[in-house]
Amino acid sequence: MSDLPFTTSEQTFRSDGTMCAARVYRPAADPSATEILRPVIVMGHGFGGVRALRLYAYAERFVAAGYLVVVFDYRGFGESEGSPRQLLDVGMQLQDWRSALSFARVLPGADPERLIAWGTSFGGGHVITLAGRSERLAAIIAQVPHVSGPAAVRATGFGPVTRLVRPAVRDQVAALRRRPPVYVEAVGAPGTTAVMTTPDAVPGLARQMDASGLVEGDYPTYVAARVALKVGLYSPARHASRVSCPALVQIAAHDAVTPRRVAERAAAKMSQSTVHVYDCGHFDPYVEPHFDQVVSDQLAFLRAHVPVSG
Repeated sequence: MSDLPFTTSEQTFRSDGTMCAARVYRPAADPSATEILRPVIVMGHGFGGVRALRLYAYAERFVAAGYLVVVFDYRGFGESEGSPRQLLDVGMQLQDWRSALSFARVLPGADPERLIAWGTSFGGGHVITLAGRSERLAAIIAQVPHVSGPAAVRATGFGPVTRLVRPAVRDQVAALRRRPPVYVEAVGAPGTTAVMTTPDAVPGLARQMDASGLVEGDYPTYVAARVALKVGLYSPARHASRVSCPALVQIAAHDAVTPRRVAERAAAKMSQSTVHVYDCGHFDPYVEPHFDQVVSDQLAFLRAHVPVSG
């Protein structure tokens, strides 16, 4: 008999024919989930991330508050199937989100009308896009979200972008020739060839891994380089004015990856947005000293807009 206030089960769902891994959290007091229909929080990670990288910490707080929770890996990442591996494709990830939401709606004990999409960083951009494209959602939580491709490119800087061009073109050519991908690191030190090379990127990832109980080599930290040609074209802010459900947008004041002012403008376009700004950088909300406040604000937002007893 577990002393934990929740149970978990490893399940799968299909996204365009490929099996995606999902961990389902249930409050222990209601293991069969037949007495009450509960809201479900579906959680997806950011750029090149996996569910094991701190998402479980949030999920445990949500399930302890009485919510059902589904945490999934995108195709080609983490425990999900899919080949080639580490291929970050915006269209594919949005389809994975839709498949995960469909999976969550039919879980035993789930209230299909009270579905919350939770995304961080690149995943935060995805939930804005989904809500703006009329996905049936009760609310969204967008943590340090990617909102503007051009703004992200400008924030990255000319030097880092230039270093990515050659491997990105080589990878795109490899894709056209049906050859294995050319990879680059998702996170690197300043001056290296990686997608994110801000001074806080490497130490930020290290803190997340340590807090998650992960060590180097547990999961790949690289991505197919072709994504560098497409990040600048993906701007979820274009859909912000059509987000009609309650939306929590959490912004890092010193975000060197997704600039504060751009995120604030996107949030202002949403009809029911709640905005919190934290005195931290892009990689800080996942760990202390900021994690507890960030997740507490998420729980307060959920209690206000999608309460368990609703």
